[in-house]
Amino acid sequence: MSRIVFVNLPVADLAKSSAFYGAIGFTKNPRFSDDTAACMVVSENINVMLLTHAKWKTFTSRPIPPATSSEVMLALSCDSRDAVDAMNIAASANGGTADINPKQDLGFMYNRNLADPDGHVWEAVWMDTSGAPGVV
Repeated sequence: MSRIVFVNLPVADLAKSSAFYGAIGFTKNPRFSDDTAACMVVSENINVMLLTHAKWKTFTSRPIPPATSSEVMLALSCDSRDAVDAMNIAASANGGTADINPKQDLGFMYNRNLADPDGHVWEAVWMDTSGAPGVV
């Protein structure tokens, strides 16, 4: 059985966050979206569920962390170095923050980190696995 990943993220402004994720290349699945949630498709098996704070609180009583904290960094592969740069540019132009950490260029791997409007951290990464030196 093929598994499907749903990354659930609490967001302060659902429309703004939906537009942000659309701008960095995700597509909205209206079948799983309403006025409390937006399902943003990354690939056939990966989806990001954007949940209003009220909706989020129906799943857990744990507090929503401030936008200045980092609990996880979600890495997303890109087809090229240019695609990594394009995602960072789109993030910055659409309410997110580009290069929240220094960009990293190891030759075989190139990555840049961005944050969405709520501070959720994404790592856009391109890698040539044939050039990887072994265990990273």
